[in-house]
Amino acid sequence: MDYIFVGASVAAVVLLALGLGVGLTRAVRAYMKYRGKRIVSCPETHHAAAVRVAAGDAALHATIGEAELRLKECSRWPEREACGQLCLQQIEEAPNACLVSTIVNHWYTGKECAYCHKPFGELHWELHHPALVSPEGKTVQWNEVPAEKLQDTMKTHQPVCWDCHIAETFRREHPEMVVDRVEDPLRMSIYK
Repeated sequence: MDYIFVGASVAAVVLLALGLGVGLTRAVRAYMKYRGKRIVSCPETHHAAAVRVAAGDAALHATIGEAELRLKECSRWPEREACGQLCLQQIEEAPNACLVSTIVNHWYTGKECAYCHKPFGELHWELHHPALVSPEGKTVQWNEVPAEKLQDTMKTHQPVCWDCHIAETFRREHPEMVVDRVEDPLRMSIYK
């Protein structure tokens, strides 16, 4: 009799562990899928809006069924916080395509630095991320660009590599410490 009880207990624990594993896997997938800032076209204004999905809530709902999407923040809030959140359909249809990181990475594809002309390869945002140069010649980092203005900024700015961004920032902030040297054509021919 004890063997049956122990066997049933072990089976129940195994089933519970499997259920928790499946739920946790679904939650992690939903969270990873819906985290991050996105650019959507606002259904009301037809202009770009920067939004974040409540990824934690979506993950929680995914453990017991389908991920339920709601916005956590929007660049049009608090004025329009009571909107119908119809923009979520865009995120459901193409969750990766509207991610800010995807849009920016795609923009750099096939481009080269405006200063040194080095082509951009695969971007590594955790190390040295690229920047932009404005029409006025000021370099800026992506976190200085409001996400809802991202697409307009891409039309007017040029890509800049990390090294050139750092050099130009130093030049702008400490002009008294920068010495511009005129290149000597004879000397330069030695190094070619």
